[in-house]
Amino acid sequence: MAAGRPRGFCTDKALDSAMQVFWRKGYEGASMVDLTTAIGINSPSLYAAFGSKEGLFRAVLERYDERRKTFMENLITAPTAHEVAERFLHGVADFAADTGGKNPPGCLLLQSGLSCGDSDIPDELARHRAEKEAALCARFERAVRDGDLPRTAKPSILARYLIAMTNGICIQAASGASTEELHEIASLALAAWPIAAKPPETAMDTSLV
Repeated sequence: MAAGRPRGFCTDKALDSAMQVFWRKGYEGASMVDLTTAIGINSPSLYAAFGSKEGLFRAVLERYDERRKTFMENLITAPTAHEVAERFLHGVADFAADTGGKNPPGCLLLQSGLSCGDSDIPDELARHRAEKEAALCARFERAVRDGDLPRTAKPSILARYLIAMTNGICIQAASGASTEELHEIASLALAAWPIAAKPPETAMDTSLV
């Protein structure tokens, strides 16, 4: 079989360009003209590469998650649950506002699905957010087993708490909050984090000294 004609564009660059459009205008607000203009291709080429606008959006979400992969890996491997929460909250505060002009402030997973009438899109966005929540929950379950969190701690609630706090941080960033203000929110959220009681230290037997 003869090889197909190679694409005349870089897929990663195309996804990054489309990401900007979806992030700024939302899924429904992003027209095909907006997308093809940003990528620099015509509609037939876009459909040939991604199948549809929805197919392009799903590919953009995968690209977005890939760009955040190292961040998630670094925080999940933190030595304590408290440090996991600290890295997550302050890390989101950093990239939600301080984008260096490369991205709009806030979070693609939140802003691209606002006011979207197509239920498939909010469901897809919720799936991506749920994957992060599940990773946090699994890490906190281990922390409970290790005694790093109190036995009474509920890993699923703690994971959901962090997701809710970072969602709020991203919304504040999109509304114009500064990086410093977002870090203040992160610090306040972290103040409510449960700390496991330290085991009592074994007293020295002075009778043998």
